[in-house]
Amino acid sequence: MISSPENDAIHTTPAITVHGLVNRFGAQWIHDDLDLEVMRGEILGVIGGSGTGKSVLLRTIVGLNRPLQGDIRILGERLSALRGSARKAVLARVGVLFQSGALFSGLTVVENIALVLKSHTSLRPERIDLLARQKIDMVGLPQDAAEKLPTKLSGGMRKRAGLARALALDPEIVFLDEPTAGLDPIGASDFDSLILELQQSLKLTVFMVTHDLDSLVAITDRIAVLVDNKIRIGSLEELLNDPHPWIQEYFHGPRARATRHAIAG
Repeated sequence: MISSPENDAIHTTPAITVHGLVNRFGAQWIHDDLDLEVMRGEILGVIGGSGTGKSVLLRTIVGLNRPLQGDIRILGERLSALRGSARKAVLARVGVLFQSGALFSGLTVVENIALVLKSHTSLRPERIDLLARQKIDMVGLPQDAAEKLPTKLSGGMRKRAGLARALALDPEIVFLDEPTAGLDPIGASDFDSLILELQQSLKLTVFMVTHDLDSLVAITDRIAVLVDNKIRIGSLEELLNDPHPWIQEYFHGPRARATRHAIAG
């Protein structure tokens, strides 16, 4: 991703800080004393092998999983210390796109988006409907998708509908869980372009769990790698030279064509 002086300035303040995070399920340690900072205005790609806790990390940061220990702050606020309206206010500044889209199957696309607005605002119904339809436009969906149920949409359209819902409250941070999973290469590339366009126009901070090398090369500022229950963070160029065996295999293995292309270019 190409940076600018404006972006460099944005990247000096953390949007998310994680310190001393410990997650364990039974006898299985997932994260052990993990530290992480995600800077405002950056796109951070999060990768790791199966079972390293990529989605667990995302869910823990947004408060859906309670860690064994650790301090987590979102936009300067410790979410675990907040209750009621104060907690709701912080969460309103965050949007989440889960891997499946997590849309309510019995509601149309516009109703799914409107539900978020109804839950967090006191806007009139006609205003809510207008804003919901604007979000549908924003993610590149045709307006005739608004009245369709999620089951009537293609996989790529469901991803976009889920993203529209994640953007319903104009969040400052967007969490994406495997946003291009299940998409064909053209659809995945188009979705990457959409994420980058929205991040730049809305000045979003993006926390993106992915396994897609093409996405990492195309749109991320930095990459966080979950290995050995901890995390290693750097630019693509820095991680290409990291000696850890899993990192070397990931970036230099037989399926790393995107990385090789980026180096050659």
